[in-house]
Amino acid sequence: MVSHVLTLTAEDRVGLVAAVTGFLAEHDGFILDSQQYADLEANRFFMRVEFKAAGSKFPSDTKQLKSTFSDVANAYDLDWRLGRSDVHPKIVIAVSKASHCLNDLLHRWKTGALPVDIAAVVSNHESCRALTEWHDVPFRHLPVTDDNREAQEQQILAIMADADARTLVLARYMQVLSNGFVERLAGRCINIHHSFLPGFKGARPYHRAYERGVKLIGATAHFVTADLDEGPIIEQAVDRVDHRASVDDMIRIGRDIEAQVLARAVKWIGERRVLVNASRTVVFR
Repeated sequence: MVSHVLTLTAEDRVGLVAAVTGFLAEHDGFILDSQQYADLEANRFFMRVEFKAAGSKFPSDTKQLKSTFSDVANAYDLDWRLGRSDVHPKIVIAVSKASHCLNDLLHRWKTGALPVDIAAVVSNHESCRALTEWHDVPFRHLPVTDDNREAQEQQILAIMADADARTLVLARYMQVLSNGFVERLAGRCINIHHSFLPGFKGARPYHRAYERGVKLIGATAHFVTADLDEGPIIEQAVDRVDHRASVDDMIRIGRDIEAQVLARAVKWIGERRVLVNASRTVVFR
């Protein structure tokens, strides 16, 4: 069954839901799922609605559907996106040496469990080439230094543009992105990191956490902003450990959580369930 997904944000006002649902009713659109949220403090409205054709008045294709809906969008000054549920958003994945998150994403994508199209994997190391190419995904080795950082980031943007990829997923990409690059990808770049930040920054965080007797290990997936590791959070998870856990145990648990949390964030992005709300997110689960 082919369905369409409409997501929108706008200044909150009376009549928004009626305008959207009224449009669908008028054009033979059958609503399959509808979720909305009003942020009363910010006076912002968020909505996700999935629907299908249910009659002759439904527009013949997505282009016509968008054109027809634009009158409603303009009247309510909507920030909106509309697409078919069977057309998966394209993403590019960036990775360094650690492969656990990349391997998980590639496996889920290959088995049809991840509703995105992985257009390419880029890396500043060669370590993940074999894994990537085994899954028949293009791999681009883009070494980076302080001297060529801007040029290297432009190459990533060019790869995304050539593939028509909207989102860049940092699957343990251990490079600090430039502010200009981050601004170009505002709301379109996702990162994953362990939960020890900001307490254990830098090298060997699990070893220092072990020395402190940390009892919770977790991970955070978030949008990337100029404030390092402080962008709007999409998903988090934790697991408990105790005195019996070695450093290796903690690293293994942490990697598993990172992979799961990032996969959920990417899945929700693919299903158009995540909307940015200033420094937070709205996730229609």
